[in-house]
Amino acid sequence: MTKKCRPEGANNVPNKQKASRAKLILWKLGPGLITGAADDDPSGIATYSQVGAQFGYGMLWTILFSFPLMAAIQEISARIGRVTGAGIAGNMRRHAPKSFLFTILLLLLIANIFNLGADIGAMGAAMALVLPGPLTLYVVVFGCVSMVLQIFVPYSSYVKYLKWLTVALFAYVFSAIILHEPTWDAIRATLWPSFSLHGEFLAALIAILGTTISPYLFFWQASQEVEEVTLNAQEKPLRQAPRQASAQFQRIRFDTYLGMFFSNAVAYCIILTTAATLRAHGITEIQTADQAARALEPLAGGFTFFLFAAGIIGTGLLAVPVLAGSAAYAVSETFQWVASLERKPKRAIHFYATIGIATLIGLLLNFSHLNPIKALFWAAVVNGVAAGPIMTAMMLLARNPDVMGQFTLPPYLHFAGWLTTAVMLLASLGMGVMMYLG
Repeated sequence: MTKKCRPEGANNVPNKQKASRAKLILWKLGPGLITGAADDDPSGIATYSQVGAQFGYGMLWTILFSFPLMAAIQEISARIGRVTGAGIAGNMRRHAPKSFLFTILLLLLIANIFNLGADIGAMGAAMALVLPGPLTLYVVVFGCVSMVLQIFVPYSSYVKYLKWLTVALFAYVFSAIILHEPTWDAIRATLWPSFSLHGEFLAALIAILGTTISPYLFFWQASQEVEEVTLNAQEKPLRQAPRQASAQFQRIRFDTYLGMFFSNAVAYCIILTTAATLRAHGITEIQTADQAARALEPLAGGFTFFLFAAGIIGTGLLAVPVLAGSAAYAVSETFQWVASLERKPKRAIHFYATIGIATLIGLLLNFSHLNPIKALFWAAVVNGVAAGPIMTAMMLLARNPDVMGQFTLPPYLHFAGWLTTAVMLLASLGMGVMMYLG
């Protein structure tokens, strides 16, 4: 009996097919991962550092608590964009009263522009730690560089390089390992929530929620899903191509939850290391970039400021286009302008003009004598206050068959989305009441 010959390399075909499928999955990842990376922007770093210094391990539980909430609301954002082929503001223009749309748009613009200014100021302050020169000069340079990159270079082209700068954030992870963290006290604080009705605690809580569950991330991820549909001929809104739904929802869920996990893991380690270093040495309120950087000293030693600056500048350059871009997408969808970060400026004049104006106003805020680190913390608070009403609008859209067709939210996302919305509204209300009384 003759033995059949198999072609050379045939045994490797299944492995090659698996490798190809893995590469395809990784290639299709994008909006969720970028959103997660942008979530740990300078505002996030400053907020987590301030919370770690002020409350020690006491608020570690908030990171574990916020993860399923932020992942769910980001998945809902992505679904709105992918199903309808339009962003959040575009859907609101079609299905909501104009007064409601303009109220939501105003909240987004206020939160984004204030956050833009805080992030640009933080990049300048970080650069001043490693290079001699006036802070104002660095602030202006970063503001202008960010604006030029957004307008003249496709975001997809330079973001792949900026992502490497965010690797500096892993320094907080390595610092925690060197410090032998988490200790039993930290683990207990993570699993057993502590709570207070004091205004400072509630402000810190809304800041953490606001920097993890930020309105600009909702608009950004929905709009990036729209970009995917617009720029790829084989992709269509799921209302028009329902057969693509299963694969797209699977990709969205994996992409989003992976990005949010990365974001929250870094946030957890920032609180952990600042609690174990700054608070342990009596620093309970961070006023300067120098103080915030000290949390990395056990790991980096003489390179502390350089490593801190790399993290702040890298995340800032990554987040500023997301902040300005999400505002521009929302404004453009409202007024039916062409909107895309992949188009040349002359083909999307109003869109890029909105980006330029938002970035410029944010830059000018730094000349109002704001403390860069304090501004970052309060930017997170502003985001937290704005998030509740915006999420209410999103949930109304996502549960409306006129908007989503047959792809209205499944029960688990319906529950998680409204729970997240309620948490943000209650935290904002509680903070406002306690600050008024106190």
